[in-house]
Amino acid sequence: MDSVILVLFLLFAVVVSGLVARMLPVIPRPLVQIGLGALIGLGSHFKVELDPEIFFLLFLPPLLFLDGWRIPNDELYKNKGPILELALGLVFFTVAGAGFLIHAMIPEMPLPVAFALAAVLSPTDPIAVSAIAARVAVPKRMMHILEGESLLNDASGLVCLRFAVAAALTGTFSPVTAGLTFLWVSLGGIAIGALIAYVIVWLQDKTAARLGAETGSQILVSLLIPFAAYLAAEKVHCSGILAAVAAGITVSASVTSERMPAATRMRGHAVWDIVQFAANGIIFVLLGEQLPWVLRGATDTLEQVGHESAWWLLAYALAITAGLLLLRFLWVWVSIRLSFRSRMAERPGWRVIAAISLAGVRGAVTLAGVLTLPLLMPDGSPFPVRELTICLAAGVIILSLVAASAGLPVLLREVKMPPETQLQLEEDHARAAAAEAAITAVRKVLDRAQGGKDEELCLAAAARITDFYRGRLEEQSQDQEQQQRAREALGVERELRLTALQAEREEIFRRIREKQLGDETGGKLIRDLDLLEARYRS
Repeated sequence: MDSVILVLFLLFAVVVSGLVARMLPVIPRPLVQIGLGALIGLGSHFKVELDPEIFFLLFLPPLLFLDGWRIPNDELYKNKGPILELALGLVFFTVAGAGFLIHAMIPEMPLPVAFALAAVLSPTDPIAVSAIAARVAVPKRMMHILEGESLLNDASGLVCLRFAVAAALTGTFSPVTAGLTFLWVSLGGIAIGALIAYVIVWLQDKTAARLGAETGSQILVSLLIPFAAYLAAEKVHCSGILAAVAAGITVSASVTSERMPAATRMRGHAVWDIVQFAANGIIFVLLGEQLPWVLRGATDTLEQVGHESAWWLLAYALAITAGLLLLRFLWVWVSIRLSFRSRMAERPGWRVIAAISLAGVRGAVTLAGVLTLPLLMPDGSPFPVRELTICLAAGVIILSLVAASAGLPVLLREVKMPPETQLQLEEDHARAAAAEAAITAVRKVLDRAQGGKDEELCLAAAARITDFYRGRLEEQSQDQEQQQRAREALGVERELRLTALQAEREEIFRRIREKQLGDETGGKLIRDLDLLEARYRS
């Protein structure tokens, strides 16, 4: 019973965080949620025992699956160079650089433990990145690179953590074994996730073709796919995180969505939006709830490193965060020039490099990873400075969120990424081709209707539909200035249509309240208006 109440309380905290974030738009929602979680931790007498395995299983698979599902596959492939450089090279560079930095600052922390802390801090978190991007206008290409990096760097960071902990426990390290393990963990996870998603989608498609599609079942299957991929990969000691990501990418690349009913797609997106909102919020609330307990444990261990004041924790966290930013800046400075030089008329300025560096936010993966540190050494003694390590990781998570929330809006005011004119050209060509296909389909229907009793009605309807699509084709034949004016006119028309729809909705609700319109009929009209509003807002 207590567990159920706790879950409901966490969900309520997520709802409250949304209200507070709207009242205080300057403060990003993740920081509000961490603050509410800290209040829960301070005001309650119980502590949430955060089992890392359960935490990974419940929250990360669906969220990473969703990120893999929604990230454009062509953008992922187009930016594969920068993504791999950040997801692999930067992780190893960060582990080495930050590990030595932490050991130099805190000599009492053994070098393998310092490398373990650097390893859990090396991967950026897609959940935190998405949370920051929700309130900051990040350029599309930069966002695709950041998302792709955060989806792939978890495996490399967690493998580094595994071997750093093994070195701390045994005192030995094998680069060959580490390399082979990394290949098995990453490639195996990707293969398993892609295979499971492909098989499930294929079975679902065959079942729908034979027995018909059922919206509820299809949405439920989509919710179960990430857990199946994660558990199967973890069973054979591969990366369940990468398996969930690969499953999402595989589902997005499948042709099943072409045959999926429109209602299923709309309801599926709505369900996943709710899952994403709730899971994201609970993660940050749980992080805040852990902070008071982590801080108390770390304060008790400060004497082991020769300090008594708790302010040293903040100083260490600030120094580590600054070191991570500097390492990331240096890597991105080299990487971005090698990757973008051939596609940009001008070299990217320092704002681009600083923005990408600052957007490397840490989050749930770091928190769950650091909690996997063992309690005891093989001889039965406590694991060295474990509480201090956990506290520093939590501090870096919060500081990275604060830095990104405060710094990105300033940096992105004047930042310029490579022009994406090709995307607009592709969209224009696709719209023109779709309009021509629609006109051809209408003509075929007219040919079949000739001589029938409804021929006159079909001709009138076809004329209206054809005029609409011919107008779209005429827009595509205009020059750029005329097209821009047409888009501005469409924007004005969109706002007027939304105003008109709101007036319609208010009138229908008034009639329902005054019993001039039945609930069933009124509900049908409201749903029609909601669909139109969703169309115009998209």
